Amino acid sequence: MKRFVNGVLGSLAGGLVFGMLMQMMGMIKMIAGMMGSDSALVGWAVHLAISAMFGIGYALVFGRFNRPWLGGLIYGFIWYVLGPLTLMPLMTGMGLQWSVAGVTGSMPSLMGHLIYGLVLGLVFGWLEKGAPAGAQKAGHATR
Repeated sequence: MKRFVNGVLGSLAGGLVFGMLMQMMGMIKMIAGMMGSDSALVGWAVHLAISAMFGIGYALVFGRFNRPWLGGLIYGFIWYVLGPLTLMPLMTGMGLQWSVAGVTGSMPSLMGHLIYGLVLGLVFGWLEKGAPAGAQKAGHATR
């Protein structure tokens, strides 16, 4: 159970970083588009819900991986292919983006997914090793 919680927490950390990048690039509303909305708030809610679910998948597939940061990069790449090149365009009526033009146009998304995966893997690995006792309690400073 701890592994799944750590996967969700790591994935939410990666999702927050990736979400901030998407917000700066004006892409968060595209996520809302999967729900028929153009609200940034809806985009954030959907993005973080997806991130939480992806954390469980990471824990299942890469939870015992010897190098969680590398597992995170691989996982981020897998979701780049499945997300912006496959599922998201299908859900928004654009069709598959499995072409040179589709990949070229989604390079910022590739970088975002790799950063997401790296943060996920690093946070997951840190939590699995056992974060310092003070860091585990929100609001308590460590010295």
